[in-house]
Amino acid sequence: MKIIGIAGYSGSGKTTLIEKVIPQLVMDGFKVSLIKHAHHEFDIDKPGKDSHRHREAGASEVLVSSSNRWVLMHELRGAPEPSLDEQLKRFSPCDLVIVEGWKFNAIPKIEVHRKLNDKPLLFPTDTSVVAVATDEPLATDKPQFALDDAEGVAAFIVQHLGLRRNPLHAVK
Repeated sequence: MKIIGIAGYSGSGKTTLIEKVIPQLVMDGFKVSLIKHAHHEFDIDKPGKDSHRHREAGASEVLVSSSNRWVLMHELRGAPEPSLDEQLKRFSPCDLVIVEGWKFNAIPKIEVHRKLNDKPLLFPTDTSVVAVATDEPLATDKPQFALDDAEGVAAFIVQHLGLRRNPLHAVK
């Protein structure tokens, strides 16, 4: 499985770009997964639901399953947060994992930069940045894409990572 990061500061447009790039890749026959890093405490469970009550009671893991999806919630209970590498090992086989966040990890990444955000650029000091999606021309020899150029970014990911299309994964 190949990995590409989509990195940038909050408000740069990472999520918007990713939600446009994923359908491009899926239509081209790639099985895509995503891992997102949350900086703050978060919960996908709802208070009062059985699964929430079980976690609150002290269960280390709660797996909720239905005919449409399943989710495994794991409580760290004071243990250190797993590394990106440890988390990636949890994925089922796929062609590509898009990593949102972990902007300072040494993985190939596309920087997402928005001029009005007034945040520093990553690529001048981060050699892992392989391209930039931006709303302004930047002085770099790295490939640059408009923030809304999902097709171009998807094509770059395929080419840069040497992904091979799998017709069995194509969405009809």
